[in-house]
Formats: sequence, C-alpha cells, structure tokens
Amino acid sequence: MQAATARRYGGPEVMAIETVARPEPGPGQLLIRVAAFGVTRGDARIRAVDVPRGMGLMVRAVFGLTRPRRPIPGREFAGEVAAVGEGRAGWSLGMPVMGITDGMTLGAGAEFCVVSAAGMVRPIPPGLDVTHAAGCLFGLIAAADFLIDQMALQKGERLLVNGGSGAVGAAAVWLGVHLGARVTATASAANHEFLCSLGAAATNDYRDGLPQGPFDAILDVPGTLPYARARPLLTPEGRLGLMTADLLPQLGAAIRPRRGGHRLSCGIVKEKPEALDRALSYLEAGYRPKITILPLSEIVEAHRLASSGHKRGNVVVTLEDAG
Repeated sequence: MQAATARRYGGPEVMAIETVARPEPGPGQLLIRVAAFGVTRGDARIRAVDVPRGMGLMVRAVFGLTRPRRPIPGREFAGEVAAVGEGRAGWSLGMPVMGITDGMTLGAGAEFCVVSAAGMVRPIPPGLDVTHAAGCLFGLIAAADFLIDQMALQKGERLLVNGGSGAVGAAAVWLGVHLGARVTATASAANHEFLCSLGAAATNDYRDGLPQGPFDAILDVPGTLPYARARPLLTPEGRLGLMTADLLPQLGAAIRPRRGGHRLSCGIVKEKPEALDRALSYLEAGYRPKITILPLSEIVEAHRLASSGHKRGNVVVTLEDAG
C-alpha cells in the first residue's frame, strides 16, 4: 500500500511517500481503507519534535528517541471498513467510518490502517462528506474537552479564544457560540471574516496587542498567552485554559490550579468514545470545519501548512491519487 512516511525528525521536507506492507486486523480490530486523513498541528509538532519547552524528551520517549518509531503519521481518518477482525460483530464490509487511531499508534496516513472496533471509530453520519469527516474530530474533541469539561463554560459568559483560525481554535469559536457565550477571537486580520462566519462577536489582530477584557474564560490555543499576560484580562473568578504550555506551567497548573479567584486548566485532552460521540452531536448540530484538501502527492505541502501556524481551519489529505 501507499503511505506517507517520516523516517527522521525534521521539517515538512522529511515527509515522503513509500510502498509499505498492508496491516492486518487482529481480534477486536477493524481494517480501514482510508479515503482521507487529517494533518493537524499536533502531527506537525511530532514530526519536528516542535513541542513546548520541557516536553521534547517525553515526546521522543513515546515516539522514538533518535528517529520516529512509527514512521506513518496521522490520527484522524475517514474511509470504509475493509476487513473485520475476529470477535467483532456490528461492522460490515464497505461501511463508511470515521475516527481517530488508537492511543499514540498513529498510522492514519496510508491507504489502510488498523483500529480497535471498541475505540474511537464510528459510522460517518448521513450528509457528512468524507473530507469533512477526516478533518473535524481533533478540533472538536479538544475544544469541547477544554471549554466544557475543564473550564465549564456557561451561557452568557464572555470567552476569548486566542488563536481562533486553526482546527482547534475554529472549533472552539463555534462551540463557544453554540453554548451561548459571547466570543472574541484573535487571529491575523485576513482570518477575521472567517471567525465572524463562525459566530464570533468580536475579533482582534494579535499583532495589535491584546483585546479589551474582562473575560470569564480564556482559551489559549497556540501557547502565546500565559497566565502572567492573561491575568489582567480575566474577571475575578475567570478561568484560563492553556492548550499548549511549557512543562513548568503545566506542572504549576496541576499542582496549584487556583490563583486567587482564577482557575487554570491544562494537560492532555481526554480521548474516549463518549468524547467522539459528543463531537458527532456537534456535527449533527451544523458544525462544518473549513477544509483545505490536498492529494497524497502533496503531503509535504500539507505538513508545511500544518506547521505554519497560520492555516485557516483544517488540512485534509485524500488518497485518490495513491496506488
């Protein structure tokens, strides 16, 4: 099968296309024929070990100390069931499915991947095309985990999404509006119309400084608004979600989440089947991410976009040109 691969750590140029052996499903697993897969900022960070300070050694311990242990990247996918492992009923060959690969196994960036049938995989809802199915879950699951589970965003509150134009930020803007919050979002001026289309009540160009508060909740997606900068913008009982934080601030937030009346949240997004089901409910409610679609032959460009920090919405790679 054809697969996108990264045999060493580095920039987008380390991405290649190779012919590799097709995986086979074991007991309780599904073999997915991948039609499209997402390329996220997280994928780009793993490829380059471009991670917050203090996290590099941990990332290498998981994914490979000197070179990638799992050379096929990618976690978000959409396609169809190609084979069903022993002991798994309820799945039929050819069933359209979408999901996220198990744990840190990666592997979605190929013509076929294997996932647990009891894990993060579901039938594609009616009316959702395969490219949107492949590029929507990461952002929605992460945004909901922070805004709902960690920050308990309430109707009528003022929310600031710092970095609102990427996969997670755009999902957070839409979700904040969906939950009844008044949302302000930061991004470059070129993305302000896009943010308004998601329902943002106000926009701010990050190059012009910080927006005027106060805010009941702030979600910092790119890691440019630590507590010291965010504190003047928060209400006396405001909450700050640090999605991309250095190791020491993460440890500090875990040990002492309360700072006066403020509460800090950070850490790994919880990926579990119920989080996937919640994301699907938002798709049924009308969320559709902005998608940039590229063929597998342009995998280097896909990773360049994901690494840029200025992409609008999500990047999805299709497998139509593979083979």
